[in-house]
Amino acid sequence: MKLLKTAAVASVLAAFALSGAALAAPDGKMEPVKPTAKDHPLDEIWSGYHFAKPDTRAMQDDEFENPGMAWYEIGRELWNKVEGEAGKSCASCHNKAEDSMKGVATRYPIYYEPWKKLMNLEQRINLCRSKNMKAKTWKFDSNQMLGMMIYVKRQSLGMPINVKVDGPAKPFFEKGKAFYYERRGQLDMACAHCHEKYYGQQIRMNILSQGQSNGFPVYRLKWQKPGSLHRRFKGCNKQVRAKPFKEGSDEYVNLELYLAWRGQGLTVETPAVRN
Repeated sequence: MKLLKTAAVASVLAAFALSGAALAAPDGKMEPVKPTAKDHPLDEIWSGYHFAKPDTRAMQDDEFENPGMAWYEIGRELWNKVEGEAGKSCASCHNKAEDSMKGVATRYPIYYEPWKKLMNLEQRINLCRSKNMKAKTWKFDSNQMLGMMIYVKRQSLGMPINVKVDGPAKPFFEKGKAFYYERRGQLDMACAHCHEKYYGQQIRMNILSQGQSNGFPVYRLKWQKPGSLHRRFKGCNKQVRAKPFKEGSDEYVNLELYLAWRGQGLTVETPAVRN
């Protein structure tokens, strides 16, 4: 009788698996994403979620416990707020964010022809404000920008990162790659030293991750608020005693594209929670 029950259970599970209902595509959180590019430097791609402590993961997964969701509410209010001389809000052009913004975050940074260079999502938001709304732009790590970034990126939650690095974006991608491997600062270190060669190892009280960008803006417990990816870049530069660049600099936007490519296939987790 026990053997018959076991066989029945196995049969049900097998049928469930074959239907695809039990099989979820790896997102780098609990199972690694395999790179598709032949020249990818990593054998496995892992989200920073994988290296976080269990209580930090639980905080991120619970919308009521995730402290970054307070900024999501800021963004939701700003989406419908009329500002600027044009008398418009974001919703005036884009209607419901749930529809118009779905998948948008997976594609940035992009090559923007009028600038002849890359544009990231913060810059896109500010361009909309200055050009279409005739409103003041926001600083990268202002509560307004963080709120809008989290609100917009949250519409792509669970969707895989899929940036373009060919065509006109290619030279900027190559610049971002060169930045990643360039030694800098008094410690003479590159991004790759921590996030490619030694990820998974402990430094002080933290585990080094692959430095992926799919969860940004992230709520860092150390900061007690969300922060932009460029704020994290600046912090890393300071840690190796190198002079940081400004948020929105070409150097950081190029690096942002390269990082997005390194994490191609990871899903959007914004707002992620990290230590």
